[in-house]
Amino acid sequence: MIVGKHALVTGGGSGVGRAIALALAEAGVDVTICGRREAALAEVTQENKHISGLVADVTDEAEMAALYEKAEAARGPIDIVVANAGMSGSAPAHRTSMADWQRTLDVNLTGSFLTVKPALAGMAARKTGRIVFVASTAGLKGYGYVAPYVAAKHGVVGLMRALAVETAKSGVTVNAVCPGFVETEMLEESVQRIVDKTGRSVDEARASLASVNPQGRFIQPQEVAAAVIWLCGDAAGSITGQAISISGGETW
Repeated sequence: MIVGKHALVTGGGSGVGRAIALALAEAGVDVTICGRREAALAEVTQENKHISGLVADVTDEAEMAALYEKAEAARGPIDIVVANAGMSGSAPAHRTSMADWQRTLDVNLTGSFLTVKPALAGMAARKTGRIVFVASTAGLKGYGYVAPYVAAKHGVVGLMRALAVETAKSGVTVNAVCPGFVETEMLEESVQRIVDKTGRSVDEARASLASVNPQGRFIQPQEVAAAVIWLCGDAAGSITGQAISISGGETW
């Protein structure tokens, strides 16, 4: 049962994070979402009374510590952490600047670590907790022109596996969900980059990305949210250290 639990979802103002936050709230969880855009967070909080929002940058350790302090003062200890915040760009590796490389690792990998670090000691002491990283199929295989993103998401999967070993005897589980291309704002940005760089139409660009999925379609945010809900429940108590591909068979 997850009713009455307190969850933190980073990047909760849009896309997969929004879907996860809403699914958790509908399951009876008190949800704190965070992100850098206050207006986006406010829109999500208006959709369900169990959701509250706090502005924070996942790459800033002090901000994340302050976020935990505020959230737990308001709603009690955080029982579930969903490290979802992420970003991606696109460029050939030899044209990737150090600034782009570092920013991608800072948000996707370091941000994931700083998201879960404040929860670890408390969860271990209470002998219960659920940590879910939203990684990507890019954490399981390679893709061209997104080397920093692939490297960061492989790092997230490695971080998950390390934490799963550390926490295995504590009652805490640590897993990752690894979606393929999900129909979100980030996907639309990828489509637009293809259009701008290749001259293809929007429909052609979308079709090229959808074709990577053997089912020939995009993953829906609600499908990712459903997997997260299951991982947070009692039925998944023996599931830890797993990178679960949600990709229509693209990878496993």
